[in-house]
Amino acid sequence: MGSKHFVQLLPLDQSQQYISFLLIVSGLLLRWLTSLHPYSGQGKPPMFGDYEAQRHWMEITRHLPVSTWYQNTTDNDLLYWGLDYPPLTAYHSLLCGYVAEYFVPDGVKLFTSHGHESYQHKYFMRLCVLVSDVLIYIPALLCFFSRTENSSSQRVSQTFVLSVALIYPGLILIDHGHFQFNCISLGLFIWACHHLHLNNPVCTAILFSLSVNYKQMELYHALPFFFYYLGHVYHTTDIRLLLTLGSSVLITFILVWLPFLSVSQLGHVMYRLFPIYRGLFEDKVANFWCSANVVYKFTIYMTNDQMALMCLCTTLLAILPSCVSVFRKPNVVKFQQSLIVVSLGFFLFSFHVHEKSILLVSTPVILYLPRDPFPCVWFLFISTFSMFDLYIKDNLVLPSLTLMALYYTIIHDFARKSRLVYYIFLGSLLGCVLLMCIALGVAPPPRYQHLFSLFIATYSFGHFALFFVYFYCKQLDFKFKYIKLL
Repeated sequence: MGSKHFVQLLPLDQSQQYISFLLIVSGLLLRWLTSLHPYSGQGKPPMFGDYEAQRHWMEITRHLPVSTWYQNTTDNDLLYWGLDYPPLTAYHSLLCGYVAEYFVPDGVKLFTSHGHESYQHKYFMRLCVLVSDVLIYIPALLCFFSRTENSSSQRVSQTFVLSVALIYPGLILIDHGHFQFNCISLGLFIWACHHLHLNNPVCTAILFSLSVNYKQMELYHALPFFFYYLGHVYHTTDIRLLLTLGSSVLITFILVWLPFLSVSQLGHVMYRLFPIYRGLFEDKVANFWCSANVVYKFTIYMTNDQMALMCLCTTLLAILPSCVSVFRKPNVVKFQQSLIVVSLGFFLFSFHVHEKSILLVSTPVILYLPRDPFPCVWFLFISTFSMFDLYIKDNLVLPSLTLMALYYTIIHDFARKSRLVYYIFLGSLLGCVLLMCIALGVAPPPRYQHLFSLFIATYSFGHFALFFVYFYCKQLDFKFKYIKLL
């Protein structure tokens, strides 16, 4: 008897548990298979890449005093992958450093371990990310999508939602291929959303504060949380809620930042967390400034401070209506829509955005998927494609193409709502395929080495701009016939 028939014979709850278990195993297997491939900076001295950055943070947090973690000293050269994430990341690096010292001591020896590459160490580092996924991110997804009130409003099966959430290629390729720990900050963010839906404001405040204290880019999500609860306080005049939330956030931040609360220490840390000196953007990224820079050279005619102020004003103007909307109607649907709009607004218009920051938009899109599946799965495909230049640099072309092909087999039926939508969707994906083929098979002109990277970024930006308008229309309840097609 086939597995499909076996599932049909099970009671509904057992059948769902069986399928969920298979999906989790499949997701973990795909993560581990991806981790067998190269990582960021492998074999590329002298700086290597993000893998080396994470290893180096384990080294310095394990061997240097806390007071020097964010300071440039003779033992801590900040030009060589100095810590530039909040203290919770440093504490996590310290924990991993202790474990590494027991299993792979050569990988965390001060100075002598720079650029350390061995099979045992790679196995250890990959396992650290996988364990983080298993302990934080995957349980958060399962709990969020298991809520009764969420499943009752689903327009698609929970099996489909979990399959998309667990097999989303973007996060797998960045965390388990390129090498990062986004699963921790994003997992804490999902846990915060879960408790917001359960009306547990204290847990929400603590968990979201922890996510911000792991990666400062979680500030992309801060304003929807802020205006959601501010709206509740305003409409209910519940001052106790305001005091509870404020004290929860304050206490969490104080506990995390306790070793760095002196004026000098705070200055060092904040300088590392918000590096204005790095410029408008580094690599080609699918946001407005990178695409517009082709026409007007912002990086030539404006200083970093001027560009930072310009980006701040533009971003705030772009997201303000979304924040006002969730303040006026602080309900779950508006909150989820605002998370997408605000985080995408930050990605498109804020200062010094990395291509990997699109994961901060993809995660709210995953959470919103049961309510509006087709635009969400389309967005998730484009978000994965937008980082294709990074996959080429990291020698992750094979796993990226495999995961995108697998993802397409899962989502393609959702495009068959109407002939118009199907042709638009198919044309969009064919454009991605064409650009990937060009990037892989055609040498760029010697004078324009980054031409194809710019094509990928600009093509993705065009999609993200349209998605920004679409989700804004959904949140603000703008209704017109083309929106209904989706």
